[in-house]
Amino acid sequence: MSEQVLGWVGFHLFVFIMLAIDLGIASRKSKEIEIKEAMVWSGVWITIALLFNGFVYYWKGLEAATNFLAGYLVEKSLSVDNLFVFVLIFSYFKVPPVYQRKVLFWGILGALIMRAIFIIAGVQIISYFSWVMYIFGAFLVFTGIKLVTEKDKEIDPETNPVLKLFRKFIPIKTDYGVGKFLVKENGVWYASQLFVVLIVVETTDVIFAVDSVPAILGIVNPPDTFIVYTSNVMAILGLRALYFALAGIMGMFHYLAYGLSAILVFIGVKMIIAQLGYHIPTPIALGAVAAVLAISIVVSIMFKPAEEKSIKPIE
Repeated sequence: MSEQVLGWVGFHLFVFIMLAIDLGIASRKSKEIEIKEAMVWSGVWITIALLFNGFVYYWKGLEAATNFLAGYLVEKSLSVDNLFVFVLIFSYFKVPPVYQRKVLFWGILGALIMRAIFIIAGVQIISYFSWVMYIFGAFLVFTGIKLVTEKDKEIDPETNPVLKLFRKFIPIKTDYGVGKFLVKENGVWYASQLFVVLIVVETTDVIFAVDSVPAILGIVNPPDTFIVYTSNVMAILGLRALYFALAGIMGMFHYLAYGLSAILVFIGVKMIIAQLGYHIPTPIALGAVAAVLAISIVVSIMFKPAEEKSIKPIE
């Protein structure tokens, strides 16, 4: 068995074990996650990612390790913006904190599957049609600009087309079914409100993948499927813990959207000029992404906007 096959098998075995541990902890502790616990788990996930980055360095060398770290940082930073949307979704549907962890677990599991499909398809398309990089780059520039111009736009989950279609065919209970996605009454199966929330989260993540996958394909040069996939997965695995660690203080990051916008535009331009023969080395791109992200966070902490619009806290 080749090293590549062993790498893929070993990584997925590791992911399966970590998800099993995570699900086991969630099933034994059906309670709200405290910030302290979430911070500890966030630290654990980040440490695991950095250790895996060390393994990549040992196995594939400095260039692959730098690409992994750059891809991980880009996906992690974009994930923080995604968490704002999750806060709004949970607030809109008034999801009790004790049930949020379950939705996030299965939402993340679905995200891993969708990311795998998007990444494999993206790498294959690029390998056959290199001009697609122009489209990906232009799309990221457009998305970056849109992120700033529409950052205060209200999000209405009820406009979700998948949710509308689901409600036409499946009977839905308006309660949370004691934490179950499906409930049975008088011999009839119903989808609980929790399942409705899961549908919104999953379909929203498809939109996130459309943004993040081209971004990570643009930062990891050349686009190594294993590096792109593993860096993306490692960033997503810690998303649930990061959500509970940041849920109470997300309102502080007023200018994060501007930083993420600059990152997406930068990566988009990087992809376009690379096709013209001007390659930005990955270490420089990694430094630029880290610097922009750090500056946006520091500025958010130091300066408050004139008219602060805070996100409704989760009750």
